[in-house]
Amino acid sequence: MSTTAFPVAEGAAPEGRAMDLLRFATAGSVDDGKSTLIGRLLYDTKSLFTDQLAAVEAVSAARGDEYTNLALLTDGLRAEREQGITIDVAHRYFATPRRKFIIADTPGHIQYTRNMVTGASTADLALILVDARKGLVEQSRRHAFLCSLLRVPHLVLCVNKMDLVDWSQDVFERISDEFTAFAAKLEVPDLTVVPISALHGDNIVTRSEHTPWYEGPSLLHHLERVHIASDRNLVDVRFPVQYVIRPQSTTVTDYRGYAGQVASGVLKPGDEVMVLPSGFTSRIAGIETADGPVAEAFPPMSVTVRLTDEIDISRGDLICRPNNAPAVAQDIEAMICWMDESQPLRPGGKYAIKHTTRSARTVVRGLHYRLDVNSLHRDETATELGLNEIGRVRLRTTVPLLADEYRRNRTTGGFILIDETTNRTVAAGMIVDTN
Repeated sequence: MSTTAFPVAEGAAPEGRAMDLLRFATAGSVDDGKSTLIGRLLYDTKSLFTDQLAAVEAVSAARGDEYTNLALLTDGLRAEREQGITIDVAHRYFATPRRKFIIADTPGHIQYTRNMVTGASTADLALILVDARKGLVEQSRRHAFLCSLLRVPHLVLCVNKMDLVDWSQDVFERISDEFTAFAAKLEVPDLTVVPISALHGDNIVTRSEHTPWYEGPSLLHHLERVHIASDRNLVDVRFPVQYVIRPQSTTVTDYRGYAGQVASGVLKPGDEVMVLPSGFTSRIAGIETADGPVAEAFPPMSVTVRLTDEIDISRGDLICRPNNAPAVAQDIEAMICWMDESQPLRPGGKYAIKHTTRSARTVVRGLHYRLDVNSLHRDETATELGLNEIGRVRLRTTVPLLADEYRRNRTTGGFILIDETTNRTVAAGMIVDTN
């Protein structure tokens, strides 16, 4: 890796303190500069190996580019390079002295909406790029709606290629006002707008002298400091059991631990808890990680929980508070993004459903409407959902799901549907109602 040190930001995390992790996704229309922006972030934060940079420089020269094409860092597929577009969801990782980052560079083409949904489903923040010359286009609104539907807490609109409009403040403010008005129709709790040039690095790491009229932060400054700790649900305790640990040892005969990832809430030894679906109650005897016992567990920690009582618990069960439990429901109302190319979703279709650590089978009892994500119009005459289409459905499962509404808990409110004949994931779903 390059030996040039990244400058330590003022107020950086003290040595020895664990840095938090920000997952963010990029979105936008074709050729708005998403891959170039990611490449610029990796380059300017010194997160590239020298051989990576050398390879990109060589490919850029072979293509006849007059500059180092940083978009090639994420457009890794040969088909992408040949077509000049992003197809797959490319994940990249980098860190600054303040925070670690995971980037999902999602496709801009409408036919790859399912990839965008996949990339943004676990994101804390979404970057939506807009070409300053074109302004808002259909895909800009589409991706903003999808981010709202997926409950991405923070949204950043990057008005890119400002250098091609002579750094016009009027152009920036017009696009900003138009997008802000559209976002007001959606549920967007936090919106920031930044004028940038991903190609030249303006307002990416440091403030640009080309935008003296812009008083906000640079993009990296905002990414480092956006507050995400309060986005986690620390009220509703939800611990889906992934694995029951019973050591096969002659020296340890009475150990029984329940391993999994904390979906929400805070668990502490001594807390009274309830196990679903049985409804039995107990208390937490201890919480352990790979590094030893801990005094508390919170999302997204992976831990092993021990209880004071021996209760019949298996994979798919859920530990919660006695007076704060999720719904135990077999009839589910959900928003579905259909991802299967070979066949559409129709009422009567039967699938496997994967919800947290619980698996079941389900049948589509009804399709209420298909949603036009550009106009937000509901087509209540729709009889099926095709590839990349979104609609509201009613499902009936063979066993009860231990579920919350997606707006309350993204983990216990989300699920996937699987075609059992092909084992392909055919849909991603967000629970709207469990009544």
